[in-house]
Amino acid sequence: MKILHTSDWHLGRSFHGLGLLSAQSEWLDGLVEFVKGEKVDAVLVSGDVYDRALPAVDVVAMLDKTLVQLTQAGAQVVLTSGNHDSAVRLGFGSHLLARAGVHLRTRIAEIDVPVLLTGDDGTEVAVYGLPYLEPRLVGAELEAEGSGHVAVTRAALERVRSDLERRRASADLHSIVMAHTFAAGGVATESERSLAVGGLDVVPAALFDAFDYAALGHLHGRQRLTDTVRYSGSPLAYSFGEAKQSKGAWLLEFAPRGLESATEVGWPTAHRLAVLRGTLEELLADPAHVAAEGACCQITLTDAERPQRAMERLRVRFPLALSLQFEPEGGAERAASTYSGRLAAARDELEVCCGFFEHVRGRGPDERERSALTDALESVRLAEAGR
Repeated sequence: MKILHTSDWHLGRSFHGLGLLSAQSEWLDGLVEFVKGEKVDAVLVSGDVYDRALPAVDVVAMLDKTLVQLTQAGAQVVLTSGNHDSAVRLGFGSHLLARAGVHLRTRIAEIDVPVLLTGDDGTEVAVYGLPYLEPRLVGAELEAEGSGHVAVTRAALERVRSDLERRRASADLHSIVMAHTFAAGGVATESERSLAVGGLDVVPAALFDAFDYAALGHLHGRQRLTDTVRYSGSPLAYSFGEAKQSKGAWLLEFAPRGLESATEVGWPTAHRLAVLRGTLEELLADPAHVAAEGACCQITLTDAERPQRAMERLRVRFPLALSLQFEPEGGAERAASTYSGRLAAARDELEVCCGFFEHVRGRGPDERERSALTDALESVRLAEAGR
């Protein structure tokens, strides 16, 4: 039996103001082709199906199309709600959709109701889907002993374990639990929304030891915490910190003996990232950056003096330059005289303006610029004197 572990689709997300719907559609088309080619029995989506609680109409239509194609390919689909999803909206029509092979797990009442999968060789796998568990909202319903993510996750998994033990008493059953959480040992990126103030409420990976496999979501980097506890990561890079990550999913293979393998799989899309650093002239001329010309770019300029029209000039070569930062060479030495320090030492309005100019441009004004500032200040003084 082949089961594909994915998560964090974040359908409808934008990237530094750039819409990603086309790239997401391309990835979903690749997913459908992979499921067909590999004869995948089930596709798991461990939370954050959408990027926002109220997705746009075209985003909902894209998911609808994909679910139809996956079920037509012979795969069952199990989706859970994440912290970006509206559990109520995502879960609408869940009982009707289950008849078509799309299983939604968005309610606490259904966390111990597994999706039962049976392979051609008789392998049986129970898939339990935990929606995102917001402690303040579900603690009482779960009768959790304590507050926070650890307490509610432990309480939810106790319900799941109890049901699994009951079913195993009469059948040789393997298990998968899906959860949208921050497990200990996971490496975060800048594109995830923190699940707790300070990000300190981390769930021990050992809580998932009772299951053959834990299909986790929330962290956007694909990673292995243990042989049986893994994050699939997001299908696309949603921050420049993910530029070097390999994106995709885990392909799980179950046999009558249990989980036999978990293999990294993926398929390319046109959404690529590049992180560039150097002077403006170096970046515009260096042939080593040819591959970045069609990528979304984060650029750090190291020119001693901030170049004029920097973004405009960069976009001639890198049309998708989305983020521009300035870190002048020798900046650490210049930082010894802070902007606030220059303001405090300024003797008149002209020195205040010159200090701001130097702070922004990385150099003081030249003669022409200083003259223009002097004229502007004099005009203001005369205007105020005439009131």
